[in-house]
Amino acid sequence: MIDGKRVLIILPAWMEAEGVAEVIKEVRATLPGADTVVVDDGSPDATSQVALGAGADVLRLPYNLGVGGAMRLGYRYAADNNYDVAIQVDADGQHDPRCVPQLLEKLEHADLVIGARFAGEGDYTVRGPRKWAMTVLATVLSRMARTKLTDVTSGFRACNRDLICQFARTYPMEYLGDTVESTVSAIRAGYSVRQVPVAMRERIAGTPSQSPLRAMMYLLRIGLILVVALGRKVDMQRPSVTTGR
Repeated sequence: MIDGKRVLIILPAWMEAEGVAEVIKEVRATLPGADTVVVDDGSPDATSQVALGAGADVLRLPYNLGVGGAMRLGYRYAADNNYDVAIQVDADGQHDPRCVPQLLEKLEHADLVIGARFAGEGDYTVRGPRKWAMTVLATVLSRMARTKLTDVTSGFRACNRDLICQFARTYPMEYLGDTVESTVSAIRAGYSVRQVPVAMRERIAGTPSQSPLRAMMYLLRIGLILVVALGRKVDMQRPSVTTGR
């Protein structure tokens, strides 16, 4: 329990055996009142075994679905176990769990809170097509949400019980659906979205793949995802919410 609320940290993980134990250890030390579940997205390595050994609960998908699929399973777990708050944290160590109290504080006045990398904290930067895409997305979604959003592709985010139940049924599983489309669908369904500034860190293990071709593909996919998200029918029926175990 944190401030009287049951909080679940969801770590979607694929091929993170090398560093996930350290991330779990840090999360548990920083947030002793929260529970932690790792959603192993069909990893061919020992991610599940390492996570279990580090003390986290583990859900394992039989094959790789992507972050969206892993997060939908995580939200189903949160809904089935009556958590009040679910917080997505990357399993690679880039998200600092010390920022979680800031997300929780802002969540008192919103349904979804995004940990924004471009809001004045840290020195994280992007260039080229990725920067162009993120700027366009931030502009469009800020107008939709009627508040300033600078980092709608951030995977560091928290949501309340109402949105947990919605995401457990409808969370998009397509590429970038876990960030862009989920935010668009939440706004269109009437949920309030806010952000807090956070600093990003280096990965604990592994290296992200970057190239000019990947950057251009990212730009094209962002545009497609935004068109799909804006055109897709939104489930406007809010799920019934129960409390207690």
